[in-house]
Amino acid sequence: MSAAAAAFALSTLCSHTETTSSSPQQKLSCFNKHVRAALPKRAPSSSSSCSLQPQPEEAQRPDKSIMLKRREAIALGFGLIFQNSQSVLAEEAQCELTAAPSGLEYCDKVVGSGPEATKGQLIKAHYVGKLENGSIFDSSYNRGKPLTFRIGVGEVIKGWDQGILGGDGVPPMLAGGKRILKLPPELAYGMRGAGCRGGSCIIPPDSVLLFDVEFIGKA
Repeated sequence: MSAAAAAFALSTLCSHTETTSSSPQQKLSCFNKHVRAALPKRAPSSSSSCSLQPQPEEAQRPDKSIMLKRREAIALGFGLIFQNSQSVLAEEAQCELTAAPSGLEYCDKVVGSGPEATKGQLIKAHYVGKLENGSIFDSSYNRGKPLTFRIGVGEVIKGWDQGILGGDGVPPMLAGGKRILKLPPELAYGMRGAGCRGGSCIIPPDSVLLFDVEFIGKA
């Protein structure tokens, strides 16, 4: 029997079953009841209740693809760190120090593009100070604030005045520049050292010092 014929038969059945005064809603209810009765029954399945959701062990099992992606990301991170450290070492190795008659040695890592400092001018500079063995004793970067001082009037050690202002074979730094300075004891803290207390000094007497100086510009 076609779908149209079946629908017509059910409609006729409901018309004879219900009274002529039956409402359209009652006739529709009769029609739906017979349609549901005619539909084939679905056989119960023992696996139907669990087919929609994974088994507990499947839900808890980690996705191998996600684990591999995490491992790849970690490996990539370590690779980038290694490459960056290698590039820093290569940059320092390529920066050859030039010796001035005063004994100061310098090397420009970055040549600035701003104006040079003038004697007595209030300027700002970032720096990292190291002993000759490479150990850091001070850093303005760690404090998050550059050093502000008047250049060329003895507010800082002689090596800084000469290393930034220039003179005696040393070119002046330009604002925005970065320079490595290697200072002999006589241009640094000499026989006194610095930070001495209780028989020990942060900077021992007669120390050769290394400075990474970034000349920011006038204050």
